[in-house]
Amino acid sequence: MAGLGLTQAPQRLTIGLTGGIGSGKSTVSQMLVGLGAHLVDMDAISRSLTAPGGGAIDAIAQHFGPQFIDASGAMDRTRMRELAFADPGAMARLEGILHPLIGQQAAARASLAQAGQHIVYDVPLLAESGRVWRDKVDRILVVDCEPETQITRVMARSGWPREAVEKVLAKQATREMRLALADHVILNEGLSLQELRTEVEKLWRLWNNGV
Repeated sequence: MAGLGLTQAPQRLTIGLTGGIGSGKSTVSQMLVGLGAHLVDMDAISRSLTAPGGGAIDAIAQHFGPQFIDASGAMDRTRMRELAFADPGAMARLEGILHPLIGQQAAARASLAQAGQHIVYDVPLLAESGRVWRDKVDRILVVDCEPETQITRVMARSGWPREAVEKVLAKQATREMRLALADHVILNEGLSLQELRTEVEKLWRLWNNGV
């Protein structure tokens, strides 16, 4: 890696990584980890909090009812998603439970980074949070693609019907909102995995040079 100019810079950067569903954001995050980044995956933290025995389970049962906890003891994600589509206030209530806990765990995980190691926060709903993340990180990277590409990828990956994917897209920030926050954009449209990796490596070089 050193010969490619990919060695770790002494100046740590914090990077907020985001992108719409099906954009390839998670693939990019794993490529960054492979280059030496310390990853704080906000969605993974959220899932751990709503898994069996998770730190948010008791509060979810108390606020929404025991029917929102499935037989395994996890939050019933399908039921909660259906409620959120029908009642926008429900999502705000769930976020009120999760966000303080997510913040605590994110800080704990970020503290494990080595000296000089870039920290990448993988934040699916970064744009939806307004300027919260803009003011927390040094750079924002958006993985972008056409909405139709998002729909096609999610249908192929998850087996969802088109209408279900379109509902999710309608609830997320618009493409324009994400791009307006970006310091860097990777257009993941028609790229092979190697071509995508090349784009990620270009950014890594920039960050290691403090750009």
